[in-house]
Amino acid sequence: REGTINRNKYILYIRRMAEKSSETVDPNLIQDEKLISGVASQSGTTSAIGSGAINLEPSIARSEDKKADGNNQFKSGAYLEAYDLYTEAIEACPGISGNEILKMRDEFESKEREKAWSRYNEERKCSSADPQETNSSDSKQNQQSEFIPPKHEHWDKLSVYHCNRAACLLHLGKYDDAIRDCEVALILNPRYSKALIRRMSAYEKSGRTEEALKDAKHALEFEPSSTLVKKSVDRLQKIEDQRMEQLKEETLSKLKDLGNNVLGNFGLSLDNFKANKDPNTGSYSISFEQNP
Repeated sequence: REGTINRNKYILYIRRMAEKSSETVDPNLIQDEKLISGVASQSGTTSAIGSGAINLEPSIARSEDKKADGNNQFKSGAYLEAYDLYTEAIEACPGISGNEILKMRDEFESKEREKAWSRYNEERKCSSADPQETNSSDSKQNQQSEFIPPKHEHWDKLSVYHCNRAACLLHLGKYDDAIRDCEVALILNPRYSKALIRRMSAYEKSGRTEEALKDAKHALEFEPSSTLVKKSVDRLQKIEDQRMEQLKEETLSKLKDLGNNVLGNFGLSLDNFKANKDPNTGSYSISFEQNP
């Protein structure tokens, strides 16, 4: 009996290693093929015996079942329960995970920033080089590489799972997490307009209207006839214009205070200088006016 238990543990270990590495397992490592078939069927995996190898691949069916259950919970307003079910769908999905994809993306962008910084330093060292060569180097520096994720067999389904979970996170007020889920969905499917709209909402809720407007305009490219997307673009554009106008006024006010502090040492202020616009050319001239 003890030998049978140890043998079962060994077979389970071999199966888990096969799932983790997505490679084939030599049947010589396992003496009882019938037992392996039984273990595989109980765990929801498929066992294919042929050509001297056993290929154990998890099924996508469990993920799809969990997504369907999550949809039902979401429709009923049970967002936390729906979140848990979508998470189970994500975790059961075969292949590289969304978190691993984000980690790869972040590492890629970090290396790209290091390369850009290195090129910048090289340009500074070569300041005496031929201007044409410098301009050519500048054009190369401006060319940014784009992260391309590894191929995923179920990319379309995994993107939906993450996008659906993002919808739950929006209702739960977890905007940063919603943004990350939408990022996974968009890395897998860059034309996924629903993920763009949900990330737009998360950005807006976080006060990041510039990013929200960018996503809204991007979504409009994919859905030019969508009234909802058009309204979102118009609304966010007004908010962003107001924000920029307020930022400009605050900046000018700070600059004016700085100028008055400097000119105050000479008994002057910016009020002594007037900008006069030429109606013919549109250019400005500065005139000095002594205070009475």
